Amino acid sequence: MMGTKFLQWDLVPIPLMQFKKVNVRRLQRWLLKLASAILMEPLYMGLRRRLGEPFTRRLQMEQSKERTYFTQERKKRKKRTSSERTVVFESLQLGSTFHRPELVRNCLEQSLKKLKFDYLDLFIIHIPVSLKPGPDLSPMDENGKLIFDIVDLRQTWEAMEACKDAGLVKSIGVSNFNRRQLEMILNKPGLKYKPVLNQVECHPYLNQSKLLAFCKSKDILLEAYCALGSQRDKMWIDQSTPVLLEDPVLGAIAKKYNRSPALVALRYQLQRGIVVLFKSFTRKRIEENFQVFDFQLSEEDMKTIDGLNKNLRYLSLIQLSTPPAC
Repeated sequence: MMGTKFLQWDLVPIPLMQFKKVNVRRLQRWLLKLASAILMEPLYMGLRRRLGEPFTRRLQMEQSKERTYFTQERKKRKKRTSSERTVVFESLQLGSTFHRPELVRNCLEQSLKKLKFDYLDLFIIHIPVSLKPGPDLSPMDENGKLIFDIVDLRQTWEAMEACKDAGLVKSIGVSNFNRRQLEMILNKPGLKYKPVLNQVECHPYLNQSKLLAFCKSKDILLEAYCALGSQRDKMWIDQSTPVLLEDPVLGAIAKKYNRSPALVALRYQLQRGIVVLFKSFTRKRIEENFQVFDFQLSEEDMKTIDGLNKNLRYLSLIQLSTPPAC
């Protein structure tokens, strides 16, 4: 695999390394909203009770500013020619408030319109938990609890298949699905297209070996997010969790190859046949990350890194783990 930068899957070349486009200001606001809505729910409710309407109005204003800024940025993008489009691998996620089958295509078409694209390369279900449809991507009740929706994800998948048939997407996949949820899709009567990809948290501390073996047996790619561990934001990451890139075993292997621990962690995933999704803010690090194709870990070192597995998740989905039965 050394030197190879694309996998041919579902007749579509999928980059082995995919970059998230990051805007720092947007990312900071998004993290604040996510932390307030899900991970910092008790703090949010306490502040709302203590500060009352001014706090609620301020949060609403920040959300409104974010939507306005996002819209303005999209408007700045000029329509790409077909030749320019072929060098861009564009993937999007279907949000949890759009799982109802009648909402899927409209959600996709609106995104394509904003992007000024005719099609996507990859369209995936973001998370196997459905939330109440509406303008709020994190709908909450008067007690600050998320409002779930009851949707058969097999019907959502049929709507995704219809988008592929319509030429709006080249490939369709899922994210954060476990084996049981994948089997639910794969065993669906009348299945036309199976997921080409399952995007999950995956790194040496959570190597997903069982899920990887299952996906390989079904010819489904596994894509790793948080491949380098995770950022240490106190608002949503438990500070007692170990820092992956400071692991002494990983550091020793990196020193052996004269590479950084980050490059070793990325190379580990590629040699397992896993697509890597990560983001960077600096040109220097982006260029450094491409050195992952310039070396290869020995079988012994691969087994050593396998031994680092702790089944440790940096991003907990526990708040969304008990939706209504569907």
